[in-house]
Amino acid sequence: MVSKRFTVGVVATAATLALTVTGLVAPANAEPASTRTFTVVSQDGVSADATIAAIRAAGGTVVSRTDEIGVFQVRSDRVDFAARATAADAVLGATEQKAIGRKPKLDRVEQEHLMAAARAGGRAAKGNARKLDPLDDKLWGLDMIRADRARKIEPGDHRVTVGVLDTGVDASQPDLAPNFDWALSRNFAPDIVDIDGPCEVASCLDPVGTDDGGHGTHVAGTIGAAANGFGLSGVAPKVSLVELKGGQDSGYFFLDPVVNALVYAGKSGLDVVNMSFYVDPWLYNCTANPADSPQAQAEQRAIIKAMKRALEFAHRKGVTLVGALGNNHEDLGAPRTDFSSPDYGSDPYPRPIDNDSCWDLPTEGPHVIGVSAVGPSGKKSDFSNYGTEQISVAAPGGWFRDGFGTDTYRTYANEILSTYPKKVLQEEGTVDEDGNVVAGFEDLVFKECTKKGECGYYTYLQGTSMASPHAAGVAALIVSRYGKQQGRAGFGMNPDLVEQHLYRTAAEHACPEPRLQSYTNEGRSAEFDAYCAGSLNFNGFYGYGIVDAYAAVATPLKPNVRP
Repeated sequence: MVSKRFTVGVVATAATLALTVTGLVAPANAEPASTRTFTVVSQDGVSADATIAAIRAAGGTVVSRTDEIGVFQVRSDRVDFAARATAADAVLGATEQKAIGRKPKLDRVEQEHLMAAARAGGRAAKGNARKLDPLDDKLWGLDMIRADRARKIEPGDHRVTVGVLDTGVDASQPDLAPNFDWALSRNFAPDIVDIDGPCEVASCLDPVGTDDGGHGTHVAGTIGAAANGFGLSGVAPKVSLVELKGGQDSGYFFLDPVVNALVYAGKSGLDVVNMSFYVDPWLYNCTANPADSPQAQAEQRAIIKAMKRALEFAHRKGVTLVGALGNNHEDLGAPRTDFSSPDYGSDPYPRPIDNDSCWDLPTEGPHVIGVSAVGPSGKKSDFSNYGTEQISVAAPGGWFRDGFGTDTYRTYANEILSTYPKKVLQEEGTVDEDGNVVAGFEDLVFKECTKKGECGYYTYLQGTSMASPHAAGVAALIVSRYGKQQGRAGFGMNPDLVEQHLYRTAAEHACPEPRLQSYTNEGRSAEFDAYCAGSLNFNGFYGYGIVDAYAAVATPLKPNVRP
């Protein structure tokens, strides 16, 4: 099957100017009721001036611009702005942010244990390796990828920066505070009151170091929670964590914040960026899906182009890009009909997906290392996407239903434990007003306090969102171990070389026999049946293998790619 990976190439865009951070805009709740917000993408080779002229002619006002990739944030009170702008020769397309009063986006896969009819009982943790921090005995994922052994050789270099492109990072968490980089961290996603609720601050731009969604804090802990004798530790416990808030508090990730975060990552010289999301509102962005209106088609073409430009820009600037493969339990080379899109702005409808002209972004974008999820048994998690076309590697992502036939089946300990904001746990009802874990949730949520009275909170989640940061952490260890000072560009490593070494040192894992994996024992329908194609060296469930932190730092580098 022909791969859908974008070809490498520099897109001709407007002359490079200083990046304008799109997060610094007027408060979302201060807009007139008739004002709409759009992300406009220019055609290839069109100057910024020509694009801006077309935007103005269509009735829009440019609020901010990212000339490096030809993307503009625009406001207009014209209901036909998107159609008028797209009709201009200078504009490829426009995507609108609009609400319909829908509930906040929730990944039910990640919180399946909370949705279960029966409460999971407390079970012994799976970890059994030598530990540094009190809760590390619950981190079976670190055992699986041999991160505890890796840190004896390379615990991570503080000069190595890992961007967490997510809902934010709670920098007050004692396990994250030592590694949080305040100087480089940025918020690109102002609150949208229709989906995020009332703004916490007057500007609607949450302060750096906060996370009202929780997802980003969980991801950050897996990557780089400090090994400090407190709480738990991450895969690379001495690297620097950079908040790139590109997701809304409610869990949506829109084009404008995401592309601006990626451009910023490249311009700031970040080494690795983790992306555990897909760009809303389309699960798959198609160039010309017959099920979509002409305006929706133009919007998706704009998203594809802008994401391609942003990912290529970041990679060109030295960023290793790691992304979650997705939780839709499907072969990305043979996608099913999409019933979930658009998930914002209007009601979803059935969309047959043509593999050759539709993309799940960012995981199917250029240079992205796509990561599938496995449970403690090493079996592909039932929810995890897969397929030889897009998979790169596998990593521990948790699986609540792992261990069928044993006393570990449907237990919290099968998932991934990591850092989490107290505020979000209180909103979910697992921590009370006084900061104590609510009775009945002691096996799901953990509280650890320092001698100074600073407390950190931890909870279990599952998903490819939890697998991707394991791989990102290993990538950060590779840069720490083999990176070099690169003149004025600072310490770093060619992302192609990082990717190559990550693949070469992954632990090969064969397909199951029979290759058609059924999950009926775990209570799943035939829709979850998954066929594992490929060989021991590379297959659709595990890619090149399960990432191996110890092998990554203990195996000499083979620089087949110029550093």
